[in-house]
Amino acid sequence: MSESSATALPPGRPSRQPAVHPENLSLDSSCFSSPPVNFLQELPSYRSIARRRTTVHSRDKQSGTLLKPTDSYSSQLEDRIAENLSGQSLRNYALNISEKRRLRDIQETQMKYLSEWDQWKRYSSKSWKRFLEKAREMTTHLELWREDIRSIEGKFGTGIQSYFSFLRFLVLLNLVIFLIIFMLVLLPVLLTKYKLTNSSFVLIPFKETDIQCTVYPVSSSGLIYFYSYIIDLLSGTGFLEETSLFYGHYTIDGVKFQNFTYDLPLAYLLSTVTYLALSLLWIVKRSVEGFKINLIRSEEHFQSYCNKIFAGWDFCITNRGMADLKHSSLRYELRADLEEERIRQKIAERTSEETIRIYSLRLFLNCIVLAVLGACFYAIYVATVFSQEHMKKEIDKMVFGENLLILYLPSIVITLANFITPMIFTKIIRYEDYSPGFEIRLTILRCVFMRLATICVLVFTLGSKITSCDDDTCDLCGYNQKLYPCWETQVGQEMYKLMIFDFIIILAVTLFVDFPRKLLVTYCSSWKLIQCWGQQEFAIPDNVLGIVYGQTICWIGAFFSPLLPAIATLKFIIIFYVKEWSLLYTCRPSPRPFRASNSNFFFLLVLLIGLCLAIIPLTISISRIPSSKACGPFTNFNTTWEVIPMTVSTFPSSLQSFIHGVTSEAFAVPFFMIICLIMFYFIALAGAHKRVVIQLREQLSLESRDKRYLIQKLTEAQRDTRN
Repeated sequence: MSESSATALPPGRPSRQPAVHPENLSLDSSCFSSPPVNFLQELPSYRSIARRRTTVHSRDKQSGTLLKPTDSYSSQLEDRIAENLSGQSLRNYALNISEKRRLRDIQETQMKYLSEWDQWKRYSSKSWKRFLEKAREMTTHLELWREDIRSIEGKFGTGIQSYFSFLRFLVLLNLVIFLIIFMLVLLPVLLTKYKLTNSSFVLIPFKETDIQCTVYPVSSSGLIYFYSYIIDLLSGTGFLEETSLFYGHYTIDGVKFQNFTYDLPLAYLLSTVTYLALSLLWIVKRSVEGFKINLIRSEEHFQSYCNKIFAGWDFCITNRGMADLKHSSLRYELRADLEEERIRQKIAERTSEETIRIYSLRLFLNCIVLAVLGACFYAIYVATVFSQEHMKKEIDKMVFGENLLILYLPSIVITLANFITPMIFTKIIRYEDYSPGFEIRLTILRCVFMRLATICVLVFTLGSKITSCDDDTCDLCGYNQKLYPCWETQVGQEMYKLMIFDFIIILAVTLFVDFPRKLLVTYCSSWKLIQCWGQQEFAIPDNVLGIVYGQTICWIGAFFSPLLPAIATLKFIIIFYVKEWSLLYTCRPSPRPFRASNSNFFFLLVLLIGLCLAIIPLTISISRIPSSKACGPFTNFNTTWEVIPMTVSTFPSSLQSFIHGVTSEAFAVPFFMIICLIMFYFIALAGAHKRVVIQLREQLSLESRDKRYLIQKLTEAQRDTRN
């Protein structure tokens, strides 16, 4: 407590009590007979500051400023408003209604002394703010699934509600990605194809390329079995291969309108860069608030304990069952905190032999984890190679099930790996002697790496098969043209199959596993086996990993299959209703739900990891692997990225010089140094803010000690008066 606030307390106390008893007057004269300065020097805050001044002489002036008498907070606020009327709204100040009304009167009084121009600016600014607030309120009523998500929040709390809000965010993200691709790539092609505008296709100019590289065999149109349409629909082959769904359909150089020629290869590449950059910015923007809250919650264990005790209840819960579940969740969190504290004490009391033993055990168990991951990756590699080598057989040489199994073999192996490895990781981590919270985070991190790395393994396996061949085809075309005449389309087909198979698995598990399990638990609850099995839990981390897995597939496959974001949007819409139905009727909430703030940050962090892993194979395929010579808009380019320098070469010489200068090393090195200086500045600023926060916390603790001291003195004085 500063001396300014303390000095205002004792002298002002008698003036606020006009009607006092004589004994109270004698009490004041007896307790405060000495000068107020001597009394205030007994306060704990004054002693701490005086002790600090004696130890650190260089901070005398700074410490002295803390002891200078200042005005009250209200007077400081009035001066601040008087100096700057265009500051924040009074709504942002932590004051009661009467104080805000008084300050508003001060504002209106001082507005009279301003010029008409300044008054008009202030009034127009207020009107604009009111308009934005009204517009924001109107847009909230147009939110997708607003009533459904609010109903889920009211019945099951903010933890499960955050999952469905995250699913809604992915629906909007994929819809925006589809609109970007549609506007830049699909719309010019469709307008020209259906003669809606006076435009025509510009064919790709002939380039001296070996005739063997331009061969693209089309599927035969002879006798077709009835189930071949089902196979084509599930695998993207046959009639779907020649549609706008895949890369090979866009084998044109541009669209010629009346006044200009639309460069389709450049637009195709820019659409990919745009949706990746937009996804990155959108995810980072949404994750900032969650990161701040998560950082605040993870600072102190005592603060976390206080948050659970005094602010842990979720007031959105209206269901009695969910209220009981929230009670058990809070008890579990408190037990987990106590268990973590016990483990910290246990770690502090460990001997050298115990430390060596536990670290050796963890090293051994992590080797087992790496072995499991390596086995899964090798199985995916073998399944992909086997599927790619055998899927070129004629369809009449194999039955329906065999053909479908070979087409979906990589997807089946990936799904089995994603199903088995989490159970293995859960068993292994019990022997690693971690705290309960760290066990959950490490298990989720391993599962995230497993799910997302499997997609990268599949893509890199396809890349190795595309760029390697036994004959001299690779020397002629740069890739295995015999097995992959249009390799971009075939990669898009693999991503399409992963998307469809993941959707089928989600529907099948919900309808044929969760629903029968609910019936057995409801009507056969007397059986001991059913009691041990129990009802299916709605595990938030597992469901989040599933939709992040599907979103990563969409990011990778959108370049090879431009309509894949539209399929992902439709898929996530159906998943929303399926998961809502499953939550309401077949599953029960987990007894260990996430807090909404932790959930939002965790979801976006996992999604950001998926985006980074998706960018890696896309960058390699765009910049390193030669583009197909038989299909696609980049048949005249060695790689997809070559369209950028080719386009830059058509710019004016001054603009070319500017672009080359910006992308040169002479510009990159100073730019990197400036970025480093800016980063160091913000790091220093953050450190200064952190020190200020620490000082404010110390000041708050000193104020609490001052209040305790004053109450103690007042109690002693009252006791002496009674005696």
